[in-house]
Amino acid sequence: MNSSTNSLDDVSADSSAEFGDRASMMEVRLQAQEDEITLLKSSLADALRRIRLHDQLLPLLKQQLIAVNPGAARVLNQVCCSDGCTSIRKLSSSSAVDGIRHAATSQLSDSIVTNANGHIGNPMSTEPRLRPATLDRSTQTDPILPGQDGGEDRVPLPTCVQSLNLEDALLPGQPVEGTRAKLHRVPGMEEEDEEQDEDEEGAGEQEKELSWTSSVEEPIQPTTIRGIQREDFQDGSGSLEEPGSASGSVRTLDQNLSSRCGSLAPIQEVQKLPLVRRNSEKLGNPERQRKRLDKKAASSANLLTRSPSLENRAKELIASAGSPGSRRGTYSQGQSIKMFIRGRPITMYIPSNIQNYEDLKMEPPSERLELDWVYGYRGRDCRANLYFLPTGEAVYFIACVIVLYHINNRAQRHYRKHTDCVRCLTLHPDKVRVASGQTAGVDKDGKPLQPCVHIWDSTSLVTLQQIGLGTFQRGVGSVAFSFADSGAFLCVIDDSNEHMLSVWDCNKGTKHAEVKSTNEAVFAVEFNPSDSTNIITCGKSHVYFWTLSAGQFTKKQGIFGKYKKPKFIQCFVFSLTGDVLTGDSEGNILTWGKSAADIKTLGKGAKETFQIMRQTRAHEGSVFTLCTLQGGALLSGGGKDRKIIRWSADLAPERECEIPEKFGAVRTIADVDGEELLVGTTRNAILRGTFTDGFVAIVQGHVDEMWGLATHPSQNIFLTCGHDRQVCLWNTEEHKLDWCISLEEYGLCADFCPNGSVVSVGLSTGRWMVLDLLTRDVVSESIDGNEQLSVMRYSPDGSFLAVGSHDNFIYIYNVTEIGRRYTRFGKCNGHSSFITHLDWSKDGKYIMSNSGDYEILYWDIAAGCKLLRNRFDSKDRAWASYTCVLGFHVMGVWLEGSDGTDINALCRSHSERVVAVADDFCKVHLFQYPCPKPKAPSHKYDGHGSHVTNVCFTHSDSHLLSMGGKDTCILQWKVIGGGVVDSRERLTSASSTSTSSPEPATS
Repeated sequence: MNSSTNSLDDVSADSSAEFGDRASMMEVRLQAQEDEITLLKSSLADALRRIRLHDQLLPLLKQQLIAVNPGAARVLNQVCCSDGCTSIRKLSSSSAVDGIRHAATSQLSDSIVTNANGHIGNPMSTEPRLRPATLDRSTQTDPILPGQDGGEDRVPLPTCVQSLNLEDALLPGQPVEGTRAKLHRVPGMEEEDEEQDEDEEGAGEQEKELSWTSSVEEPIQPTTIRGIQREDFQDGSGSLEEPGSASGSVRTLDQNLSSRCGSLAPIQEVQKLPLVRRNSEKLGNPERQRKRLDKKAASSANLLTRSPSLENRAKELIASAGSPGSRRGTYSQGQSIKMFIRGRPITMYIPSNIQNYEDLKMEPPSERLELDWVYGYRGRDCRANLYFLPTGEAVYFIACVIVLYHINNRAQRHYRKHTDCVRCLTLHPDKVRVASGQTAGVDKDGKPLQPCVHIWDSTSLVTLQQIGLGTFQRGVGSVAFSFADSGAFLCVIDDSNEHMLSVWDCNKGTKHAEVKSTNEAVFAVEFNPSDSTNIITCGKSHVYFWTLSAGQFTKKQGIFGKYKKPKFIQCFVFSLTGDVLTGDSEGNILTWGKSAADIKTLGKGAKETFQIMRQTRAHEGSVFTLCTLQGGALLSGGGKDRKIIRWSADLAPERECEIPEKFGAVRTIADVDGEELLVGTTRNAILRGTFTDGFVAIVQGHVDEMWGLATHPSQNIFLTCGHDRQVCLWNTEEHKLDWCISLEEYGLCADFCPNGSVVSVGLSTGRWMVLDLLTRDVVSESIDGNEQLSVMRYSPDGSFLAVGSHDNFIYIYNVTEIGRRYTRFGKCNGHSSFITHLDWSKDGKYIMSNSGDYEILYWDIAAGCKLLRNRFDSKDRAWASYTCVLGFHVMGVWLEGSDGTDINALCRSHSERVVAVADDFCKVHLFQYPCPKPKAPSHKYDGHGSHVTNVCFTHSDSHLLSMGGKDTCILQWKVIGGGVVDSRERLTSASSTSTSSPEPATS
């Protein structure tokens, strides 16, 4: 015992290092098995449904055969009455669209003889033989011994049915329950039948059976049989022979049948004979039963491989979420649609006002979006990205948008030709042209996009040149125009490992020269204002002086000598005397000059060098920016001390001021008129002011990822919160920040009380608070669980507040005293994953909720937060808002192949005409509402440079607000166009069965 215990301990110790790898492998296997199980379940359900349909199909086919051939009735009666067993083969189902259809014939050709149990026989032999039992999955018969079933008195069915088309055989108005079907052979199922025969009888060689499948097309209407085609025997003779029967009588029967192939009499009712189904009876041998069940399970598991049509159908179900192939017929309670996300089926019940789902036509909405305002500025991680134009506009960027903001008129224009986040900006010497570079980014499939530089006209916003498409790697870090030749060249440094330095002809868009600069980070690049062949770059622990001659670069490194080498050279400018002034991470301004070659020390091969001529102490902490003024004066901006200092031409300090701490450090400075300045800060604000009057913010924004967004129910204001622990209230009319407060934790969700006096904010720790809009005071506070909150939603009348948490619960509170008092009412418990979205019904009694595992649940709040098990009952319920990303009315917003996380948020307009969608690919979509069909068209809008986390309409639907995640950008879109057709009228008219009914509003 001890030795075995020791060996187990040794094995455990040896495998402990591999536990992590095994666990990850098991997770992958588990996910794959879950996907296979889901696929198998859907396939089995499909097969069982078709089997049930063809249980009803068999009597109909029997009637049709008897109507064509009365002799078939005698055959069937003899077979069924001889020993109480039937040998009629049951048809198995298939989803193939086209079967074998033969044209109607007036004369019956000779056919191979088909036994009553469906086996195809050889040309007639006079020797009696044993007829084997049929072992179909649904119907089984006993073997029939020679002479047992009447022998010579039995007349065989002289036809082999190859195709049946039921069209016009019934009397007018006579209903028939059944299905139009086409018969064709399914390859591979003969072998399956043989295996079952061998297992059941244990006998030797068995006859191979032909299996037929039926393709269900549509519910049966009154139909008739057009014809039965027969194939000739191998001998080509027109006669049929049976042991003990006269050939003449057979010929007479054949003539009888031939005469009936023209105009056929209506199908007559025949008495249904009982079928002995052993599958439904108790088997005597348990072991035999177990083996048979095992074979049935194996047969079901092989359904997809046996039937190519089923395999293709299942692939379509999994591959295209919400595609037409994912529709799964009707239920007993009503019609429903199934869509699949990550292999998980989601059932959507069709509302009662839709009479014909297939006739619904999805079109783009007549409403469109137009970018109205951009909130925010990217200063936290970019340099030299703020310039002032002679037109009175400040030029800066955030996300994929370059903003031209008129500081006096408070108006914005936008350059929007970039396809990903803008990283750098520079102004041409003519003060009109602008060059901007972007990062590479990735598309929705994860493939990298190509970065480039745009040269564009700031007056007309027309792109003049696109430079370097396919040349730069990862992105463009710095750009600069030449000055000595009036901006004929553009210098670019990309974000590759080697930080490639390249010079381009601005007019032709061609590359003039290129060289690897350094493996260290590069922060800035500039041409020498007096000589376009000289270029300077700086960055981590280096200053490089480049000379361009005949398309080749030569590099000289700045020598620090006796001065301490700083970790970073943050910025540099050229003085009026031609010297280079750099600002570093030690808080110093270094003056660089050219020194003659030291021949005495280095010999005759010595060359001139660039060395530090002077060091000036400027700031505490880093010097982030330097800016030269017209008279030769210099401005410097500090990091840690947040100071702006004005220096004389000989670097003597003249004036200084300090910007407020809440705006962060100084990132960049732009000169307006020599006195007034624009200052970009590290907390994404742009300040305007002078040394005398101080500075005020004209542009503000969040500094970290944002998720919480809510619009006021009656005013043109909205609230945002995010990971920067800021809660901000914005004004959509004045395009400004009304107020901003800081929290101890970051906010993730928010909602206004319907009376508009308070707003609730959900935080990352399970705590939530209610703020007074006027005083900004916390009027109520509570904690639900210890996980982050994902959604806050007031009921339409403001009497309840629902709080959705990542602990899988929805907490319900009673709201009193005009939104200032909250008491726990109940808790919704039933989700198996975290809550993502929820909405209230218009009567305030019910909630619809989504979760992280793609569940759609409904709750009866008035009945005590009771989970409604029958989701069918909620299909016609009206919802006060629609933000749930999963639901019948918004099923069409999901793109093909979506994985369930591609859509972060959506919002229905208050007019219920359109729905806006925020996706994971930096796009905002506008769909028609309702949008219940897959692949619905939409209007798509660019602008964000990160996943769009939230969207929300203002109270009047005049504007739409969208928030980026990491880009910290808020875009305000103006809604233009649109008619007056109500969404309910559009839906009912589109689903009407009338061919002349109006269609949805077109764009």
